[in-house]
Amino acid sequence: MTLKERLQEDLKAAMKSKDALRLSVIRLAKAAIMNLEIARGHELNDQEIIEVLVKEAKQRNDSLPEYERAGRNDIVEALHQEIKIIHEYLPAQLSEAELHQIIQEVIKQVGASGKQDLKKVMPALMPKIKGRADGKLVNQIVNTLLGE
Repeated sequence: MTLKERLQEDLKAAMKSKDALRLSVIRLAKAAIMNLEIARGHELNDQEIIEVLVKEAKQRNDSLPEYERAGRNDIVEALHQEIKIIHEYLPAQLSEAELHQIIQEVIKQVGASGKQDLKKVMPALMPKIKGRADGKLVNQIVNTLLGE
C-alpha cells in the first residue's frame, strides 16, 4: 500500500470515527500533496510525499515557540498532537547515535577535514537521512564533527 493510499484509508477511518483532529491533519496533508502534484505535473511517489509530510511537521514545529511565548497552551497542545499524527506517516526517526555514525561515515567517504568541506558532506549525506532526521540537528552534528 502506498503512502497516498494509506492516507486515503486513514481519512475514511477518521471520518467514520469522527476524529476531527486526525481528519483535519490528513486533509491538510492531502491538500499539500495535491498542490505539489499540480505544481510538478505528475503524481508524487512515496519519497516525495514524505518530503511534503516533513515540511508539514516542520511548519508546525516552527510555530510552536511563538504560541508558547504568547501563552496559548491550547494551540501548543493541538500542534503537538498534529505533529504526532504526521509522524505516524514518516519513516522511523534516527537516534542521535545512529545519526552520528552515518555522518561520520559520510565524512570519511568524501574526505572532509574541516568546516570548509560542509558543501561536500551535505549533498552526500541528505539522501541517506532524508525524512528520518531533523535538519537542524543534522547541521549541528555535522558542524561539530567537522570542527573537531
